[in-house]
Amino acid sequence: MHSNNNPDRTSQHATASDQAQLTQVARDQYNTTTVVGPGGGPAPQALAALPAAGDLVGRAERTAELLDVLDPSGPGAGVVVVTGLAGIGKTALALHTAHQAVSRGWFPGGTLFVQLRGYDPTGAVSGQQALAGLLRALGIRDDDLPPTDEERENLYRTQLARRAQNGPILILADDASETAQLRPLVPSHPEHRLLATSRDALTSPDLPARLIGLVQLEAQPAADLIADVLTRVRPGDLRLNQESRSLGEVAALCGYLPLALTIAAAQLVADPGLPLTTLAGDLANAHTRLKALSYQETDGRSLGMQAAFDLSYRRLDDQLARLFRLLSINPGPDLSTETAAVLAYHPVRATRQSLAALARAGLISEQPIGSDRWRMHDLTRLYADEQCQHYDTPDTTPTRKQALSRLLQHYRVTTHAANSHLTGRPGQSAPDRFQDRDAALAWLDAEHFNLTATIALTATTSHHDATTSLAGNLAPYLHQRHYLHESLATAQHALRSAHKFGDLYAERTALSNLGTALREMRQFEEAIDAHTQAINIGRRLNDRHTEGTALNNLGAALREMRRFEEAIDAHTQAINIFRGLNDRHAESMALNNLGAALREMRRFEEAIDAHTQAINIGRRLNDRHAESMALNNLGAALREMRRFEEAIDAYTQAINIGRGLNDRHAEGMALTNLGSVLWDIRRFEEAIDALTQAINIGRGLNDRHAEGMALTNLGLALREMRRFEEAIDALTQAINIFRELNDRHTEGMALTNLGSALWEIRQFEEAIDALTQAINIFRELNDRHAEGMALNNLGLALQQVGRFEEAIDAHTQAINIGRGLNDRHAEGMALNNLGLALQEVGRFEEAIDAHTQAINIGRGLNNRHTEGTALNNLGLALQEVGRFEEAIDAHTQAINIFRELNNRHAESMALDNLGAARREVRRSCRLRALWIKLTSRS
Repeated sequence: MHSNNNPDRTSQHATASDQAQLTQVARDQYNTTTVVGPGGGPAPQALAALPAAGDLVGRAERTAELLDVLDPSGPGAGVVVVTGLAGIGKTALALHTAHQAVSRGWFPGGTLFVQLRGYDPTGAVSGQQALAGLLRALGIRDDDLPPTDEERENLYRTQLARRAQNGPILILADDASETAQLRPLVPSHPEHRLLATSRDALTSPDLPARLIGLVQLEAQPAADLIADVLTRVRPGDLRLNQESRSLGEVAALCGYLPLALTIAAAQLVADPGLPLTTLAGDLANAHTRLKALSYQETDGRSLGMQAAFDLSYRRLDDQLARLFRLLSINPGPDLSTETAAVLAYHPVRATRQSLAALARAGLISEQPIGSDRWRMHDLTRLYADEQCQHYDTPDTTPTRKQALSRLLQHYRVTTHAANSHLTGRPGQSAPDRFQDRDAALAWLDAEHFNLTATIALTATTSHHDATTSLAGNLAPYLHQRHYLHESLATAQHALRSAHKFGDLYAERTALSNLGTALREMRQFEEAIDAHTQAINIGRRLNDRHTEGTALNNLGAALREMRRFEEAIDAHTQAINIFRGLNDRHAESMALNNLGAALREMRRFEEAIDAHTQAINIGRRLNDRHAESMALNNLGAALREMRRFEEAIDAYTQAINIGRGLNDRHAEGMALTNLGSVLWDIRRFEEAIDALTQAINIGRGLNDRHAEGMALTNLGLALREMRRFEEAIDALTQAINIFRELNDRHTEGMALTNLGSALWEIRQFEEAIDALTQAINIFRELNDRHAEGMALNNLGLALQQVGRFEEAIDAHTQAINIGRGLNDRHAEGMALNNLGLALQEVGRFEEAIDAHTQAINIGRGLNNRHTEGTALNNLGLALQEVGRFEEAIDAHTQAINIFRELNNRHAESMALDNLGAARREVRRSCRLRALWIKLTSRS
């Protein structure tokens, strides 16, 4: 036996029996090749060497992509490297795809396989050792191997070129760690393919490989992987059906990583009585999860996530290892290059180079490429955190604590700067960290998951100042973006921290933000309680501004509960406080909210006055943003009074202000409202244009809630144009957005509108289903007003399918809700529709009574549209009982109202009904004349 003098690569030869030769390629790794001695004939070949491939789940897309590259008839690259994290399933994909390629007849020249063991701690197979093995597989005897590396590479390429006449050859090199392992194996013939796997993104100027990256599986394929293993071993395994939910939990806790899933499946196979729930419990503890994801086979071999990560981590130099550890400190799902530089305390450019190196090592990934944002798999994060804690000992520099302090300071300062741009008033200076409001908003969009996660972390680690500062500065953004659950959670964290440290000033802010979040989530009683507590703290501290702000917010919550008188009182108190403090900006905000409450009471003139005052204050202060908000609300009040042209003017002014300020959010909101009033006056094309602009703005800002609201209004406009299919599509998109945001209330409103659109195209059962869903949502949220609206529409749909008794019940419930809420407008609408249902079952006198009540309500509210509609329907009921003269009078009054309102469509319908009544009168006259004539003759 002899060895060379290279300590990194040892090649030892031992005598083997007969004509076998044993070659040690790396310490305890051996390749055995049977050869024939001189004169004994050619050496045997191994041109069908692919190992067996197991079942593959969830990789159809990547398989197709890899097959496309491997196809010898295509322009695919000669070298393909499948890359990804340890345990991501690179070898499984490569083998599976290679077998598919062979089965398609793509590689009749044969297949070669070499295991490079690039990450094995005992040593990797070098490129030249791999090359020698491949030459033997091609039939070259040891005695015929050239002595130099260059000569062996030339021989290899020559052999592959010669065999190309038999067809292309596929070489699969598994588990490479360096380009040097692959470089000698690259075939020169254009139809041959070298397919490699590596944790590293192996490419270089002299190895222009096509990289195909793998990420974790989706949730369902991950669960399927475990299930397939269990059913293959024991087809009747009851755990899959009995604990399907726990199966999903196990897959999620494995991070949907194939190796972790395989280990979990092996544990379940080894212990057929082990409940999935128990295994999920074992994996639930983040501190022990990596240790739990290990499996020892009876022959001593083991599988383990920690060991797999160790192999990649040990290859990092000190600087990269340090950065890798520190990345785990960031509690969010990803981080920017800038944040990583803060953690590492290194320049941004140098940090990006280090992050790119970690990405090439398969430990992190830039998603999407070029975004400067980096992600780490959940299990990798746990491993990095373990390493970070291991290094943070009393005997070493406390780098973890220092890095966390830098991170918190970075997030605090930058969030404050961003919020200053979002909420700053005209003339106020804002930190120059951001160029403008759009840049600040873009940063918050990118970082808000990190920020909310950081607030949760600091709340449990006694970083009180960081918790309250971050929560307070993030709240306006979360409110604007309608991130309801995040708003609630951050406010709760801040409140608990304020209580713990006895900080009344922080408590008042947290209570204010909590109340706003609770109101948005329609938890009104809790919102009122939070705002009331904030008012009391303001009074205890003699902080009149806090008291006024809390009163203003209280009024908004009371308005949502339709406690309008109390809301008006709260807003009025707030206005008086702000006037006493000479805080004109806050006064303007309170006046705006007062106008909204007055509008709900249908005290439209007073509402218009309040909004006009708010507008004038905004103009005097040159606060264009406040002016725009007040103009928006003024438009709503004018719309209710059917002063449509003035409403359009108010909305148009708001749009222009938003554009002038480059405030796309305010512009989009005003466009949405403008679209609504335009379809009120049947200017449908203009309405659709305005709403389409609003949708595009919402999408451009990634403001899903604003997009959903604009889509809802677009659906209503399209319905009025009788473009029902498009209306249904817009409303369905809106519903999906609100479900994605978990905004149940707005989802219910969109479902109500969808039901109406479905009703128009006679899809009555679908309409009934949508409206029933809406009713259930409103009952769940205890929104009686919206429930009544949906019940009223449900009644109309039930009438269309002949379920009149159910329709009467739905309308009656809607009437009772309207009366209970003292909502005379809703009561009148429901009474009108009840009358229609009663007519259908021949209960005409009751129908006449219902329509008459609706008419009186419309007159009492000065709601001419409701009055006109009820008069028209009353005329129909009167015709049914032969009271034609009264019917003609009712229809005539309806026509005059619709002409006054310039509602040509409703006027046309009333004219048709008037004509029918007059025909009946003429017919009666003719019959009466005929009867008189006949009786006179007799």
